[in-house]
Amino acid sequence: MNQFREEIDEGSKAPINPAAATSMAKLAVFVDGANMFYAQRKLGWHLDYRRLYDFLTKDYEVYNAFYFTSVPTPVDTSLEGFLRALTAMGYTVRRKALKEIMDQETGETFRKANLDIELVIDMFNTVDLYDVAILCTGDGDFERAVELLRSRGKRVLGVGSREMAAYDLINAVDRYIFLEDLREQIGKPLPDRDATLTRLPEAEGIAPRLADSQSELTGLARPADAPSAASRVLPVPRSITIPSPLQDVGEGQGRAGSEGP
Repeated sequence: MNQFREEIDEGSKAPINPAAATSMAKLAVFVDGANMFYAQRKLGWHLDYRRLYDFLTKDYEVYNAFYFTSVPTPVDTSLEGFLRALTAMGYTVRRKALKEIMDQETGETFRKANLDIELVIDMFNTVDLYDVAILCTGDGDFERAVELLRSRGKRVLGVGSREMAAYDLINAVDRYIFLEDLREQIGKPLPDRDATLTRLPEAEGIAPRLADSQSELTGLARPADAPSAASRVLPVPRSITIPSPLQDVGEGQGRAGSEGP
């Protein structure tokens, strides 16, 4: 496993879009919001979704960037603000209501949502509109969907945490890019990195979870050409922080896939 990880890291010097010098490939981004939330907790620092968008789409002609998440009913005002901010940044937000399920044995109530199907449907419904797909998740359940996309001639890149990325997914994509290597490019600017995390109600019998305090970017125009898992409990952000000025984004890095071009 260590040798496998070393081989992946060795490929991290390759650009995200090696064909950018000769052509502008059309890009679609698919973000598994729940997986990215837990990845941030594992990393110990926050993603800046505006910087992530700019970083991933650099040198591409952007078809769309989808962000998939579940929401409670009614929607928390701070969460609604965060989702609207994502829309302003250029993401198309796909939301699904959380379902409350009671454990008949313990009487405990679980809040769960499943957006795997919605993500895969969007990947294949729009398959003729992009050349490259970037899948932001570490969930191995997407392995087969990735293989089918590649069989149709699409280039597929994965993005996620080194500690959470499933081997099956890493093996299936053309290249897997680790968030740990991109903190300076996509992390929140220094003043925001130590933002206080607020507590969430208890879920899945685990101690109260910490909510991700995402930056809400206001006044951002939506780009003219920009139209986010097996069942999991999805935390709800309780607060929004005002962002610091965005910094320039550097060149992308990734892993050269064994089967990729």
